[in-house]
Amino acid sequence: MSQSPVPGHHDPLRRADEVEQLLVNAQLRDELEPFLDDSITGLNLEEVPTRVENEYLRSMLAWERAPMLPIAKWFEPELQLPAPDTLDDEQLHDQLWETVQKLYDQRIVLEFTDHLSDRQLYTLIYRDILPAYEKRIEESEHYLHWDCADAGGDTDVWLRYYASDEDRLSWSETTEGELPPAETPPFPRNLPRRPL
Repeated sequence: MSQSPVPGHHDPLRRADEVEQLLVNAQLRDELEPFLDDSITGLNLEEVPTRVENEYLRSMLAWERAPMLPIAKWFEPELQLPAPDTLDDEQLHDQLWETVQKLYDQRIVLEFTDHLSDRQLYTLIYRDILPAYEKRIEESEHYLHWDCADAGGDTDVWLRYYASDEDRLSWSETTEGELPPAETPPFPRNLPRRPL
């Protein structure tokens, strides 16, 4: 009695693809060699197909090779905004929304902005975000999420306006710090978003 072949086991196209993926894998590992540290252990390579491993290695290589640039220079031409104090409220509002869309088009999402007035948010973009050096990865599907609640490194804003009851309780138990009162953010706005 003859055994039936395992489906795909002798498929020449599948075999050729596996060989090609192994060759690509070897090339990617060679190119990553100068950058390697413990980050490659973040993926259990014995449990993923070579094609998936290659995607992971490609993303690592893109990260390592990406230039560190001020966010303003991610734009062509460089994004230069008028100083906040040169704009009246209406001009600033319009410029803010135009800028938010431009940032989003470059895959930059602003998070936790509802505690800031339009002028405060615009000033944060002008003073802190546009001059900030970040890795610019071409053709990436990932977004840079800018936490506007942590702009000053103070947890009070997040605890006051954005933390859930569970987050607040956990923070209080861990730090034994005094919690600020929970408040509704005063400037709700519907900015473009992408999941983390």
